[in-house]
Amino acid sequence: MARERGGFRAFEMSAEAVRKTIPFSEVDRIREGRKILRAASIALDETSERLEASFGRAVALLAECDGQVIVCGVGKTGRIGRKLAATLSSTGTRSGFLHPVEALHGDIGCIAENDVALLLSNSGESDEVTAVLPLLSERGIPIVAITSFPTSTVGRIADVVVATGSHREAGGDGLAPTTSTTVMMAVGDALALVA
Repeated sequence: MARERGGFRAFEMSAEAVRKTIPFSEVDRIREGRKILRAASIALDETSERLEASFGRAVALLAECDGQVIVCGVGKTGRIGRKLAATLSSTGTRSGFLHPVEALHGDIGCIAENDVALLLSNSGESDEVTAVLPLLSERGIPIVAITSFPTSTVGRIADVVVATGSHREAGGDGLAPTTSTTVMMAVGDALALVA
């Protein structure tokens, strides 16, 4: 309730507390949201403890690159790759994103001898990304891979592998990439910032 006092409006506070009741369904939604965030937090903590010398070697390859860092991934990792290329550029590392399908249709020509390829694949078995491997190898392009599995096709061919480990996807049946994409983006950001 407002009253005029000396040209100013004064507001009186009610002595009665106003209670807001949150419906049970809303509480469930909040609980689920918190579970998803905690799962991502745990995965990030586990991944940070898992970083080893290969992370340092990957940073060195990116930092010492005389050309561009060409980031490549498909699907969700492709979207992360675009963001990572932008982060690298904004932190002073020349970079660009190359979609693997476009690379197979001639755009591989944008890669020069002094470039470094940064391949993103959670499984390390994405058909589109593995198809680019011979094209990079023919040109002698150093490959850094961010993948869950260092023994995967991408992991075996890469010069340096930053292994994120396998993480259960959050929410429902764990079908949508959630935790794995959060981890991949965070590892990519760490590489960009340290480089």
